Amino acid sequence: MQIAKVRGTVTSTQKESSLQGVKFLVLQFLDDAGHPLAKYEVAADNVGAGVDEWVLVSRGSAARQIIGSEKRPVDAAVVAIIDTVSVDNQLLYSKRDQYR
Repeated sequence: MQIAKVRGTVTSTQKESSLQGVKFLVLQFLDDAGHPLAKYEVAADNVGAGVDEWVLVSRGSAARQIIGSEKRPVDAAVVAIIDTVSVDNQLLYSKRDQYR
């Protein structure tokens, strides 16, 4: 899994039938210090994440292992909304602090 920040949404009215009702998010991956990387990816949202939230992303075949996604053509899926991230006993991110 990787950590990413939600940057936006993708809307598509015409799509593969197995993707009906699936919300898509534009994600920007983060480095180990929490800084944005140049890479963006679109992922199916399974948890109701919103713009500016940090999320965990499952990619590749693991993204299709999520219940209900086995037959969907997805390469990435948001599987969790992050509350906190700590590295070397230092708080790197806190969702609570983000909205103060």
